[in-house]
Amino acid sequence: MGGREEGLFRRPAFARYFSAVAIGAFGTALTAVAMPVLVVDVLEADPFEVGIVAAAQFVPYALLGLVAGVYVDRWRRQRVLVWASVGRAVSLALIPALWLAGLLHVWVLVGLLLLFGSFAVFGFAATQSLLPQIVERRALLAANARLDQAEAAAQTAGPALGGGLVGLIGAPLAIAVDAVTYVVDAVLIADARISETLERGRAERSLRREIAEGLRWSYRHRTLTPLAWSTHVWFFANAAALTVLAVFALRALGLSPFGYGLLFAAGGAATLLGTAIASSTGSRFGAGAVITCARGLYPVAWATIALIPDTEAAGTGALVALFAAFALQGFAAGVENANEMSFRQIVTPDALLGRVNGTLRSVNRTFAALGAIAGGMAASLADLNIVLFGIAAVFATAFLIALLSPVRTATAE
Repeated sequence: MGGREEGLFRRPAFARYFSAVAIGAFGTALTAVAMPVLVVDVLEADPFEVGIVAAAQFVPYALLGLVAGVYVDRWRRQRVLVWASVGRAVSLALIPALWLAGLLHVWVLVGLLLLFGSFAVFGFAATQSLLPQIVERRALLAANARLDQAEAAAQTAGPALGGGLVGLIGAPLAIAVDAVTYVVDAVLIADARISETLERGRAERSLRREIAEGLRWSYRHRTLTPLAWSTHVWFFANAAALTVLAVFALRALGLSPFGYGLLFAAGGAATLLGTAIASSTGSRFGAGAVITCARGLYPVAWATIALIPDTEAAGTGALVALFAAFALQGFAAGVENANEMSFRQIVTPDALLGRVNGTLRSVNRTFAALGAIAGGMAASLADLNIVLFGIAAVFATAFLIALLSPVRTATAE
């Protein structure tokens, strides 16, 4: 596998694709710290508003995801990805611009994130569907593992730098850095030489029929279907968890923006460790076994966080437990993601890949939007520790769906 991974970077198109993903991931990791600080500390949103803001960027997936998948299969994916990156850059750049003008409020931010999410729908569907046009299918696991390593490295350095930037220049201006990374992303992808094959006559086909084909493949496949439902539940739990975590860490535990950034950096470092073994474990044990085992770690991580007292007087031991639990979540994500993505790309015909990716990402983000809203509402009405235990139970449900289905023995072959 090592030789195959090394050979990836001798392909100029993959090298540019890899660089674009890495730079974009760095900016996204930075914003993962800056955005909660902007909402919680700068705009002084209540827990419910925190949930609404977290949900806003996911809502477009529910509205546009199925349609985006069809057009990603009809259009040149490279071109879609370029324009999606430009659109996201503009959406993010408006946040500091409006803040400097004194016009940024919670509901204005929600509107901008809806715009950002609309471009992201097309961008992610194109990103996940373009890779099989760049590398052969037998190299997909290695390629996805390398991409995950780049994202994990960005998630390690990005949050720490993000916390420092937020403390130095403020959350709104820190988000401007992410806007710049999307511009660089667009330039790199536009300059890559990628040969795409398009099926003739696709533009004349029925939109409804093409959406139905993507839905059938996603939800009638023996293994993809339970994997999809496990992932949907996981997205609900994860969005709820991160929404509650922002309130829990920044307000209840009193973490500074830099400390909050270090928390995500710890998770990113653990993700990087997970990605380092993702390819070898997937090849040895099978993608399904790796995904299932990884999903069993999430409820452990969030049950641990739920046991931490929600007070600034919790002490050093509580912070150690918080960082260790978040690192466990990061490790699980690093191990499973490349295996899940490679499995989906291998078992799905290329002509359907845009629609399947668009469909699954649409439903995933819809569940994430619901999870963020549910987490915010629950945090407004109930004790944070009780809410976190409930989130751990939802993560356990995602694990059981995988464990008790054909996912457990699936292989990406």
